[in-house]
Amino acid sequence: MKDIAKRFAENPLLSPGDLPPSNDGLQIAGLLNPGVFRHENKTWLIVRVAERPEQKPGIISFPVLAGKNIRIMEIDRNDPELDAGDARVINYQGTDYLTTLSHLRLLCSDDGVHFYEPDGYPSLFGHGILQAFGIEDCRVSSIEGTYYLTFTAVSENGVGVGLRTTTNWKQFSTHGMILPPHNKDCAIFEEKINGLYYALHRPSSVDIGGNYIWLASSPDGIHWGDHRCLVKTRAGKWDSARVGAGAAPIKTEKGWLEIYHGANEQHRYCLGAFLLDHNDPSKVLARTEQPVMMPTAEYELTGFFGQVVFTNGHVLQPDGDTVTIYYGAADEFVCGAHLSIREIYSLLK
Repeated sequence: MKDIAKRFAENPLLSPGDLPPSNDGLQIAGLLNPGVFRHENKTWLIVRVAERPEQKPGIISFPVLAGKNIRIMEIDRNDPELDAGDARVINYQGTDYLTTLSHLRLLCSDDGVHFYEPDGYPSLFGHGILQAFGIEDCRVSSIEGTYYLTFTAVSENGVGVGLRTTTNWKQFSTHGMILPPHNKDCAIFEEKINGLYYALHRPSSVDIGGNYIWLASSPDGIHWGDHRCLVKTRAGKWDSARVGAGAAPIKTEKGWLEIYHGANEQHRYCLGAFLLDHNDPSKVLARTEQPVMMPTAEYELTGFFGQVVFTNGHVLQPDGDTVTIYYGAADEFVCGAHLSIREIYSLLK
């Protein structure tokens, strides 16, 4: 089956060698999963930059935050207390660690294809004990003049959702962890519904339940409740192991259209879509049975972690039909593609 995504001819748009590392002694292992927004007539990406030390033979080394400093941990690959079966996460002496430390970096573009780092805009780093393993996969929602940045905050205590807000991308307010572990993939709707904020999020369970997409509401965009399970995994399909929200849902004439990611037991990540009711987003009206996008290009199949397309940012073009998604490919590259809302409609069941 062929997907309906029209990939940019210029892909990959960004590769690890295109940006300098944040600190001496680190190298960029991957550029991942950018949040996307429009600001000052430009397209902006807030890219996850994953860094680690240069790897030495027989040693796994990785950085963690220690206060305002970075501490490098080194573990012998033959240590019997080391489980290094996953390129992204290891377990050592019963504790999980990420093999990279991520921060968020701002880039902008006049044409939506060629991106650069502008002067005067800060990078965003983790701070505090709940972000000691970094911050990842930021989604950006613009609501009444304020940008809401929801991101994954990682530490040895678990994975939760952090929130920062800004009006100018130079000064930020920090609101701590708004959804506790284990939770991620949080995307806030860009419009209030019946006076309330709404957000998609993904709590996880290793026992009863699974990695499903949930809905929450809030009176202020910070304190969340009324949690409801919306979209579950489907046995035997492309999204059988986990599902998670992409960017904020798009308001269309048929409802709120959400482009989401799903993965199977082999960790192959694809994109699909579902439709929510305009006035009651807890009602799922339709869902795609097949992916709208799957890893097929070489830069999606091979990289730091292959067989991955993953988006949490897009721009709706003036024609009202074209959605330009920016996505992480193989956990290493940033790429772009166009999707048609009408074509997505044709796949909804």
